[in-house]
Amino acid sequence: MEFVDPHTGLRLDGRRPTEMRRIRAEIGAVAKADGSAVFEMGKTKVIAAVYGPREVQNRSEQINDKALVRCEYSMANFSTGDRRRKPKGDRRSTEISLVIRQTMEECILTHLMPRSQIDIFVQVLEADGGTRSACINAATLALACWHSYAHPLLDLNYAEDSAGGPDVTVAILPKLDKVTLLQMDNRLPMDIFENVMQLAIEGCKAVANCIREVLLENTKQLEYHRGV
Repeated sequence: MEFVDPHTGLRLDGRRPTEMRRIRAEIGAVAKADGSAVFEMGKTKVIAAVYGPREVQNRSEQINDKALVRCEYSMANFSTGDRRRKPKGDRRSTEISLVIRQTMEECILTHLMPRSQIDIFVQVLEADGGTRSACINAATLALACWHSYAHPLLDLNYAEDSAGGPDVTVAILPKLDKVTLLQMDNRLPMDIFENVMQLAIEGCKAVANCIREVLLENTKQLEYHRGV
């Protein structure tokens, strides 16, 4: 079968041999995901969502020096003209899940998130060729807007502390702006570390103000009881 018309030099869909299909993309498609995207190449449409880093669900899979990356690929039953239900975890889905996971692992600084888990879910909503490439592009876009390090957190609660991300403890002498303690259980990129330090110092100064107010109030109470 000829895919390029010898007279016009165009393909069956009207494109030139080296012309790509129209690309559309949208981020934030899944509200509860930590990063998500919809990616379209022509009539092929894929959605991807990223969750984590979070506590490893299966402790036997935990990796001490980096994050565990998991990926699940699937095709919606309505994505093609073939309405037969495809079994979950079939050979092709397992293979594509592995390819996406291995590709995404090269994009994630997993060594900064040891003993944690990152889940990537990719689903084909409409299939018209090039689904594997579209899946990788959708996952890449979801990771690009993934906010695991975009928003450093001050004063972690139990759930946040248990997620397995880098944890920084800072103590300062506020009037001297002198750091007396800096403890970090993992490495961070320098630009992120600078943001974390700035946030930590602001938090230390806020705590120092609270301590100062408590001491002043206590001093007033002592003076009152002593009749000063």
